[in-house]
Amino acid sequence: MWSQVYDPFGNMLVSAAIALLPVVVLLTSIGVFEVRAHWAALLGLAAALLVSILAYGMPAPMAGMAAVYGAAFGFLPIGWIILNVIFLYRLASEKGEFEILQRSIGSISNDRRLQLLFVAFSFGAFFEGAAGFGTPVAVTSALLIGLGFPPLAASGLSLIANTAPVAFGALGTPLVALAAVTGLDLHELSAMVGRQLVPFAIIVPFWLIWAFVGFRKMIEIWPPILVAGVSFAIPQYLVSNYHGPWLVNVVAALVSMASLALFLKVWSPAVPMTELPDAHQAPEGTLAATAPSHSFADLRRAWMPWVILAICVFFWGTPQVRAGLDNLWIEKVPVSGLHEMVQKVPPVVPSPHVEAAVFNVNLLSATGTGILIAAIISGLLLGFGARDLVRQYAKTIYVVRYSLLTISCMMAIGFVTRYSGSDATLGLTLAHTGWAYPFFGTMIGWLGVALTGSDTSSNVLFGGLQKITAEQLGISPVLMAAANSAGGVMGKMIDAQSIVVASTATKWYGHEGSILRFVFFHSLALAALVGLLVMGQAYVWPLTLMAR
Repeated sequence: MWSQVYDPFGNMLVSAAIALLPVVVLLTSIGVFEVRAHWAALLGLAAALLVSILAYGMPAPMAGMAAVYGAAFGFLPIGWIILNVIFLYRLASEKGEFEILQRSIGSISNDRRLQLLFVAFSFGAFFEGAAGFGTPVAVTSALLIGLGFPPLAASGLSLIANTAPVAFGALGTPLVALAAVTGLDLHELSAMVGRQLVPFAIIVPFWLIWAFVGFRKMIEIWPPILVAGVSFAIPQYLVSNYHGPWLVNVVAALVSMASLALFLKVWSPAVPMTELPDAHQAPEGTLAATAPSHSFADLRRAWMPWVILAICVFFWGTPQVRAGLDNLWIEKVPVSGLHEMVQKVPPVVPSPHVEAAVFNVNLLSATGTGILIAAIISGLLLGFGARDLVRQYAKTIYVVRYSLLTISCMMAIGFVTRYSGSDATLGLTLAHTGWAYPFFGTMIGWLGVALTGSDTSSNVLFGGLQKITAEQLGISPVLMAAANSAGGVMGKMIDAQSIVVASTATKWYGHEGSILRFVFFHSLALAALVGLLVMGQAYVWPLTLMAR
């Protein structure tokens, strides 16, 4: 049994600086030195292993097994999702159906801003609610590329849009995990996060279009942006406060898509923006945003793979189906040399707690399997034979090989920092901010998602710390636990895993640094705004804590 140490140098600032080294190595390699993502991830992993062993005293075999555990988790479930989404995309593109899909979206509006709003914000939110784990970024990035958006815009804007739904994730998973680790009431957490994110469900669509075309051209289409945001925010608030976290995103996304599509039937911009702005010129050979008429059969065939995908990921995401598939087959593999060998200690947890390390081989219930089945069904309906499907799948594996390696290495970094306790050092450092803790506590959530790539993982990592610190400072633990999740959503756009997913979906390999630089300011600024809102909830209008 090895107990974690959170201040190995006897000075929290020094310890935090050392703990931050793997993140600095990773992000600097990608964002400053333009190192290919898989090499940057390997460098970051090497730094994480050295810090955990040399600075924190973690036994080397234990640190190595934490890396292996993280790498395996990087492939299943995350890499498994990406591989099969790209497979589906290649099948649709091979038969030319993606071109028709693109033009049918153009029939909703030929304005590039409105296409972006519909695809990245409203449509993407549905996939976040149904599947999570990178699925919305992969799908919306691919759709935007098909619409003629260049890779940087398709990647970066999809990441910015995938924020407001993230706290409720795939059928409420992040908050279910948060309630489990904190012991707080799930419905109270759901209600609090719903109140915290309502303003951002309205702000993010405006922010998205502003990031795309600037303030003046964003104002030209403020009515449909407001419709998309408000029609998402109201159901998000109502479902989260009066039902629970499970169907928040699915309901809100469907209402937003329907409301925006109906509104655009009666409203159109005075001067439609049918061309991309100079800063986002489409590459030569991409299709225009025109929307020639297609037969109903053509449209049905083009939308068919994506409808099947939506049905499958929603079906696979329901707790009853997951449980039923797990009952059929699941292997729970304790990680040798790591399982129940690491002990978390106060103040990160109320009392010493032994960390489990069990890898679930749950191929049947994994979201990626649902996506694979959707791809196979769609491929057969599109006219592919069994041999053609196998050939296309092999090509897809070759195309995404470096991305799968990168994602596995990214998750290995997160698991090494988690089991060594270095990530808790960063959280504890921010927790020593006194009256300003509501702001910095929110930033802990942002940091957690940036480190782990998952709001669920960030909640598991820092949920207990948020509760303990809030109780010590006389602040509502529900408020700060919820703030961890709400602040975390803004870290989703800069976590390396999501950036790699975006670069893979857009086939813009090796440009992860450009994507990171594109989104970093937006991530930090929006996270700071969430922190200010939480400060207001703590000190200015605390009665909102009581409202249901």
